[in-house]
Amino acid sequence: MTYEPMMVPTPKPNRTARTALIVVSALLALCCVVGVGVGFWIYRTLRGDVEPARAAATAYVDDMRSGNYPGAYGRLCADVRKNITEADFARIQAAQLPVSSYEIIDVNVTNYNGRVTATAIFEMVQEGTGARFTQTMLLVKKDDEWLVCQ
Repeated sequence: MTYEPMMVPTPKPNRTARTALIVVSALLALCCVVGVGVGFWIYRTLRGDVEPARAAATAYVDDMRSGNYPGAYGRLCADVRKNITEADFARIQAAQLPVSSYEIIDVNVTNYNGRVTATAIFEMVQEGTGARFTQTMLLVKKDDEWLVCQ
């Protein structure tokens, strides 16, 4: 008697792992694309606020350097103006050593619960002494206008 093996159909290859890997890879790629898109949108939105904030901070410092204290006072937010009169502000600023030059190091804009603020960091040089110092300036966006709120 001879033994004849039973004919067994060849099993189908198990492709579950490969299918799961393809699905996970596709989802990961989709998440990356969406993340990059959202990041780019946030960057463009905030970058649109950085330049006006930089311009407002620069205009304030330029007014201070030129002795235009009424102009600089007009660039202050209401919270600061309610605590000091224009005459007192001009008197205090005139007593300070003037700034001979400055450079903006950084401007950072944030939006926290709908309140848009910016922080401008300046490196300044005092006239006469040549002393270098860093000045941080807080700005607040009010009615599409940037105001200094030291």
